[in-house]
Amino acid sequence: MNKFARGSSKLPLIAVLATALAAGLGLYFGQQMVSTPPSLSLSNSLLYPAPREVPAFSLQLADGSDFDQEDLKNRWWLVFIGFTHCPDICPTTLQALSDAEKLWTDVDAAIRPRILFVSVDPERDTAAKATEYVHYFSPDALAATSTHEVLTPFARSFGLVYMQVPLDGGGYTVDHSASIAIVNPQGQQVGLVRPPLDPKKIADDLHALIKQGH
Repeated sequence: MNKFARGSSKLPLIAVLATALAAGLGLYFGQQMVSTPPSLSLSNSLLYPAPREVPAFSLQLADGSDFDQEDLKNRWWLVFIGFTHCPDICPTTLQALSDAEKLWTDVDAAIRPRILFVSVDPERDTAAKATEYVHYFSPDALAATSTHEVLTPFARSFGLVYMQVPLDGGGYTVDHSASIAIVNPQGQQVGLVRPPLDPKKIADDLHALIKQGH
């Protein structure tokens, strides 16, 4: 599976340059990772050498309230960026996360991993629309969005990228990272779940991380 969801095979120069930038960022963040410590047995995830602090941000929820970095604390989160018009990567990923979610019901509800879907297509997705979309896969998932001025640094802070790509004949799609950021109860990112996604492996990885206190 490609790292990005593809929307068009004929890209203008600016999109090609943006793709190169995204690839470079992906390589950079990949180089910042190390092998999983021997004490952990992870099969669908990679860990950072040390937890990374999440910079300040403020997204909007469907009820009009804000969701910021403080709201990431006190439980585990799986953060995924996408958009509701996504033809394949988003529904496939959200279904995998929903299936994994069913396998960690034994985890204390207070810290149980929760899905945060962030739409990076604010021109077409309101927070309410993103919420309706994600609830099709998981009623307990949370969805949010904001302006590109907020979304771009938010995504990059998690080692994720996205870009709008014009389509032949009009309109556009959104290319975006397919990885999922893992956030611990201290509100720190500890790593990424990387495709291809296997629900049982994702659930096993989160069980192992929770047990180790990462």
